[in-house]
Amino acid sequence: MTTATAEAPVVHRLTALDRCDACGAQAYIAATVGDSELLYCAHHGRKFEEKLKAVATAWHDETDRLESAPTA
Repeated sequence: MTTATAEAPVVHRLTALDRCDACGAQAYIAATVGDSELLYCAHHGRKFEEKLKAVATAWHDETDRLESAPTA
């Protein structure tokens, strides 16, 4: 699973073109299940997190970008 540590910087690989498989919003979470990568917005990623993490071979979470987004 992908997590940030003090030694490894956070890598943001998802872009605005990556869309949630559930609703089409911008994806901030990617889960690898089998040979497929599932993309989810923060809402759906949290909604399915418990079940997905039980079967996912990788979990990439960029929801920290939502908290650090510049304000107008």
